[in-house]
Amino acid sequence: MSDATYPEDLRYTTDHEWVKETGEGTVRIGITDYAQDALGDVVYVSLPAVGDSLSAGDTCGEVESTKSVSDVYAPLAGEVTAVNAALDATPELVNSDPYGEGWMYEIRLGEGADLSGLLDASGYQEQLG
Repeated sequence: MSDATYPEDLRYTTDHEWVKETGEGTVRIGITDYAQDALGDVVYVSLPAVGDSLSAGDTCGEVESTKSVSDVYAPLAGEVTAVNAALDATPELVNSDPYGEGWMYEIRLGEGADLSGLLDASGYQEQLG
């Protein structure tokens, strides 16, 4: 395992995504340092479109690396309100800054969706083994 750090202010999924509250009822989503490290050099990112409605667990994009292609899953239900257009030209931001410039998309949470079912940083690290 890499010596990755997992910011305490984020929530995590067992599918290696992170979720950050960005405002009233909206969250920003990306993949964890562990995930980008396991993928290797990211060469292409496919993201959902603004306006898409997602259900928790939906496949909503792909991350293609020099080693493999991995699905991106929606950790929570909601409507896509923003996508990180910078990843079109520079997908390697997912590798170099997974919690910052490498974010993927934002959603407005659907009714009943909340972060309480997601892992905190220590819970995420524990399930990595």
